[in-house]
Amino acid sequence: MSSEGLSYAAAGVDIAAYERALERVKPLIAATHGQEVAQGVGPFAGLYALPGGGHLAASADGVGTKIKVAIATGRHRVIGGDLVNHCVNDIATAGARPLFFLDYFATGKLDPDVFAQLIEGMTEACREAGCALLGGETAEMPGVYALGDYDLAGFIVGLVEPEARREPVRAGDALVGLRSSGLHTNGYSLARKVFEGAPLTEDLAAALMAPHLSYAGDMRLLKWKAAAHITGGGIPGNLPRSLPEGLAAVVDKAAWKPNPIFAEIRRRGRISDDEMWGTFNMGLGMILVVDPKDVPKDALVVGEVVKQSRPERVHIR
Repeated sequence: MSSEGLSYAAAGVDIAAYERALERVKPLIAATHGQEVAQGVGPFAGLYALPGGGHLAASADGVGTKIKVAIATGRHRVIGGDLVNHCVNDIATAGARPLFFLDYFATGKLDPDVFAQLIEGMTEACREAGCALLGGETAEMPGVYALGDYDLAGFIVGLVEPEARREPVRAGDALVGLRSSGLHTNGYSLARKVFEGAPLTEDLAAALMAPHLSYAGDMRLLKWKAAAHITGGGIPGNLPRSLPEGLAAVVDKAAWKPNPIFAEIRRRGRISDDEMWGTFNMGLGMILVVDPKDVPKDALVVGEVVKQSRPERVHIR
């Protein structure tokens, strides 16, 4: 291993390059929007206005190269649930109730056992979320995928009720963290690089294949103003998406202890703090913005909203 620390970009995923590419195509996307589009690219879910009030919330996502770990461990059912829960969380940030889910599965040659495990995971997560697995697409593409490889994507639509209203986010609001089970479905290209050549023990397999949790149930029990699903880009890349212009967030990293897998990744890969926080969720899968008077006594308060005084939208101290 090189004496230099590993990075997500060196592992093959350049978030900054993606953001530049997205900025380039945003005008093309915006040109397709009519007056019904209430929220487009940027937040975690798009919103489409319905006649008479209410909105449809929609999102699409995948599970990244966690698939490679699923293949190595044979734990494909976890991936199916991960896919649904990731999408459920995205629309939950808009206060949406899931209606239906669609999947796309592509492989070089269909393995019926793998496919069945994936569908089992998806249907279980859909039942728990209260949404229908409405359909999907299965594609065999020899020559595109190596033998045994596959890819998986999901698409979800939910409903934001007409009467749904949330108070505006203000300076002084609290940040309440909901703990993750581990990496969830992000940062695996870097994590796999870190553990390259290491024995895939039962403990390591369990840590890497910990399921992507759904927070929809917890969020229904709390009164919150805005929510950030902490996925690719970590807290610095996702928390600003829930904050209005002119406001920033101060996050106290001493408020919680990240899962042990993150310390192991940092140690083995000699990864810098900035790289860790900008790649992984670091133990928080969702962060809610809550009025201080509405914070439950047992809540994990991880910071607060402040007026923006510097270009950075998130300050981790």
